[in-house]
Amino acid sequence: MNAPLHVAVLYGGWSSERAVSLVSGEGVAAACEALGHRVTRIDMGRDVAARLADATPDVVFNALHGTPGEDGTVQGLLDLMGLPYTHSGLATSVVAIDKQLTKHELVPHGIRMPEGRVVASASLHDGDPMPRPYVLKPVNEGSSVGVAIVTDGSNYGQPIARDAEGPWRHFDRLLAEPFIKGRELTTAVLDGPDGPRALGVTELVTSTDFYDYDAKYTDGLTRHICPADVPAAVAAACCRMAADAHRLLGCRGTSRSDFRWDEEAGEAGLFLLEVNTQPGMTPLSLVPEQAKLIGMSYEALVQAILDEALFRA
Repeated sequence: MNAPLHVAVLYGGWSSERAVSLVSGEGVAAACEALGHRVTRIDMGRDVAARLADATPDVVFNALHGTPGEDGTVQGLLDLMGLPYTHSGLATSVVAIDKQLTKHELVPHGIRMPEGRVVASASLHDGDPMPRPYVLKPVNEGSSVGVAIVTDGSNYGQPIARDAEGPWRHFDRLLAEPFIKGRELTTAVLDGPDGPRALGVTELVTSTDFYDYDAKYTDGLTRHICPADVPAAVAAACCRMAADAHRLLGCRGTSRSDFRWDEEAGEAGLFLLEVNTQPGMTPLSLVPEQAKLIGMSYEALVQAILDEALFRA
């Protein structure tokens, strides 16, 4: 039986993922209370430092998604305040939320990722940055916020029209990557006494064109196949690449790596797309689902993440 803790659950905030963070945070808070811990819920605002100082928690469970909770900002604040907190630290958060920086860290170590280039959004109206089909996504947003697939048959125009709705209207810079046909796979990693452990592989079958923000968080739009019905070698490669990415980036607590797999190319068609250092903890989230697959309840998962944060502190 773990000693009761005073846990501050930090959630909400003002990012594009606020609504999801509120659900994650409430789930975590309820789990902490079920575990016998005292909980202070803090909806992230500009006064967060004062509220944390007043609360004086034993540990902060960071249930924020997107900026400023996932990009190193909150991590730096908590470091300055001397408060233990869950999930990855400042340096890892800065790198992992930036998809291009993540490539620079992982590709030299043999982790296969799509080649890409950062482009100014305004330049897209003069011509395509690479042959179609390709994907455009914000450089440093999570949860597939603002992703567009540009194909010959898309209604964006050739070149992309200035009045066409897409991420180029909301972000100054975008990452352009070749579109990889195939299947969406994801693998969660959890830190433990013996180091990072990949929990399993889930396939995401969506009723939309892409596993975007709506598909992730709207009930009924995505079917989870857990464990994924893929060859053992592909599942092993997902687990290996996810655990290696977690370790190489210096992730802590838990992370989730998202993959695209072109099954016609076999294992060589598996590409890591991004690493999420603050994966969701909602009823539709993948980390709790994969933890359940190995016999770990939601409450036990929350406790394991808390234990890692306190061990690190």
